[in-house]
Amino acid sequence: MTRILRFALALASLVILPGCGTVSDLVVTNIPDNHRGKTKIVVDLRNQRAYLYKGKTAVAESRISTGREGHDTPEGRFTVTRKDQDHRSSVYGDYADRANCVVVANVDVRKTQKPSHAHFVGAPMPYFIEFSPGFGLHAGDLPGYPASHGCVRLTFWKARQFYNAAKVGTPILIKQG
Repeated sequence: MTRILRFALALASLVILPGCGTVSDLVVTNIPDNHRGKTKIVVDLRNQRAYLYKGKTAVAESRISTGREGHDTPEGRFTVTRKDQDHRSSVYGDYADRANCVVVANVDVRKTQKPSHAHFVGAPMPYFIEFSPGFGLHAGDLPGYPASHGCVRLTFWKARQFYNAAKVGTPILIKQG
C-alpha cells in the first residue's frame, strides 16, 4: 500500500470517528447466520451495558445509560411489546412555536404548562423497543452514567442493531449485574 493511500485512509477515519463513541459502535452488520437459538436482550444496570444474545452467545454489546435517581429503570423479566423506528416521547420534549422554534426546552408535559400558541414536540427516541408501558430501549445520549427518565439508551448504531434483531415477544432481562 502506498504512503499516500495509507495517509488517506487514516485521514478518512479521523473524519468519521469524532462523532462516534468507538469503532465498534460503527458496526451495523446483521447477526451472523452461524449463531443459532432464540434472540434475547440482557441489560446490566450496574455495569451500564446491554447484550444481545442469539442462543447462549452474546452477538452484540453496547454501552448504555439507564434511569437516573428518581427515574429508575425497572428490573425484571419483560418481553418486547412493540417497536417504533421513529418514536417520539409523549411526555418529554420541547414546546415550540408555529415556526417550530423552541419556546421552552426540556419539558415534562405533566409538570410544565404549555405557553399559548405553542405545541409540544416529543423528544426523538429512534429505534424504540418498548418492554413496559413508558419504558424501552432506544438510541440516545450516553454521558457515561445513568441519566435517562427510565429508558435504556444505546448508541445509535447499536440501537439499530438491537432493533433489527428483536421481534415482538423477544425476552428482555434487566438486572443489577
